Amino acid sequence: MLAQGVVVREGEILLVKQKVKRGDIVWNFPGGGVETGETYEQACIREVKEETGYHVNIIKSLIEKEGKYTYLCEVVSGFLAIEDDEDILDVRWVDLQDDTYFDDVSRPTVDLIRKNLEAL
Repeated sequence: MLAQGVVVREGEILLVKQKVKRGDIVWNFPGGGVETGETYEQACIREVKEETGYHVNIIKSLIEKEGKYTYLCEVVSGFLAIEDDEDILDVRWVDLQDDTYFDDVSRPTVDLIRKNLEAL
């Protein structure tokens, strides 16, 4: 079970560069596994904080699919930072229109955000 946060502000989206289980290095939304006793929402908030340094609030659920929950989030406080995590190589704000950061896994979510940006 996984939970991840899509954090958007001022036309940019927050991404982490990380090693994934299949061995690739990709830009992804901050997130990870749900720990025992956590809700998906709690896991999302914790993972975003651990991977990016930001404390976030969940605005709404975006996607629930195959044990993976994706939430639209907003920054409440904090500063961009990487904790001592061997899987996180970089974290940055990326222009929503810069397709070079998105792959077949992340692009459908980014397209959803782009289409609905005014409504979000």
